Amino acid sequence: MKRFQCKICGFIYDESIGDPEHAIKAGTRWEYLPENWTCPECGVSKTDFEMVEIGVMDNPVIIVGSGLAGYAVARELRKLDTELPIIMLSADHGGFYSKPMLSNALSGGKTPESILNGDAAQMASQLKISIRPHCRVVAIDQSRNSVTLVDGEKIFYDQLVLALGADQVRLPLQGDGVAKILTVNDLDDYQSFRDALIGKKRISIIGAGLIGCEFANDLAATGYQVDVIDINARPLGRLLPPAGGAFIQQKLEAAGVVFHLNATTQSVDQVKEHLCLTLTSGETIESDIVFSAVGLRPRTQLAEAAGIQVNRGIVVNRLLQTQFTNIYALGDCAEVESKVLPFVMPITHAARALAATLAGNPTSVCYPAMPVMVKTPSCPTVVSPPDFSVNGEWHIEADKDGVKALYQDEAGILLGYALLGAATKEKNNLTAQLPPVLM
Repeated sequence: MKRFQCKICGFIYDESIGDPEHAIKAGTRWEYLPENWTCPECGVSKTDFEMVEIGVMDNPVIIVGSGLAGYAVARELRKLDTELPIIMLSADHGGFYSKPMLSNALSGGKTPESILNGDAAQMASQLKISIRPHCRVVAIDQSRNSVTLVDGEKIFYDQLVLALGADQVRLPLQGDGVAKILTVNDLDDYQSFRDALIGKKRISIIGAGLIGCEFANDLAATGYQVDVIDINARPLGRLLPPAGGAFIQQKLEAAGVVFHLNATTQSVDQVKEHLCLTLTSGETIESDIVFSAVGLRPRTQLAEAAGIQVNRGIVVNRLLQTQFTNIYALGDCAEVESKVLPFVMPITHAARALAATLAGNPTSVCYPAMPVMVKTPSCPTVVSPPDFSVNGEWHIEADKDGVKALYQDEAGILLGYALLGAATKEKNNLTAQLPPVLM
């Protein structure tokens, strides 16, 4: 970010501050100022006088997080500005990989090494940024524009991007086997999960949502005996209407998955070499491994401790900006206009908008219709979840080959859909009819 001084009156235009009184947003670069903009103090125009650069702020853009969101911003920003210093701080190894691949990697024989697209050194060279792996941020000082690392080191920034991701929700279960419940939230978790599977046969999954069903299908296809426990009456109960849930349940059961629905896990106990799940109904399930996939919780603790507003996620405006003008958030940790969208497509759109803003061209994020592909090969499924705050109802067409469920308002306008089996071929046509998620 640069600062320029009016030679007539001495007014300083600071790109990091902008000119809010005249609707020039913080972060607007000098070259993006409207040609009719005038000096707030003396009224001369850009073309009438020359601004003198009085200082270059050489602190970097810091990105905290090396997941899809962090890398997407770095990649898009580097396209727009080849010289801007960028530092990525990663709590883990800092390599780049596609996290969504983890839930169907086993049946494809994918090892952690084959999933990794590039390690930290390779990605730093490719993007021409600095990446610091195993470097955990423990505090943000927004008043001094600095972050503090776990070893006490402070790094100063011009602009800070929080791409912190989300944690797997841990249920408050009873029993002496709870500590052995596994989750997969990153590549290291996947390695641990693969190691734990060696010599095992029976896997219980708590949660029949998106991740639970994807892992269930993947494990069953790899030859494991899979039990899935969920409190809802159907799998994917938050995404699918009952007919869709029944269809995917039937297809996954045909693949070997056993469902325990309308059921709540009460305890997990170690019984000799196995784990025993006890449900509130009294039913027990014996397993070699218990895997939890009950949902994600945005990582907000770091932001909240710094005085940044949080709700379900880190609260940001359409510029993905917190209440502090040079601190931004995106991805699974962010809440944009009350929406927390832990999927790939929102990250892609957010990263492009935020990169433009960081490069000096403030750009509001817009979300088009963004269908979610459920990676269950036994039952191809794509969902564009409707906004259920809008009055409407599901219209269902179902047969042995698939389910087409359209959520329409009272005027018949399409607001969302769920397509399973053969009906997935209508995805492109129906997506074109959907309203944007955020215009």
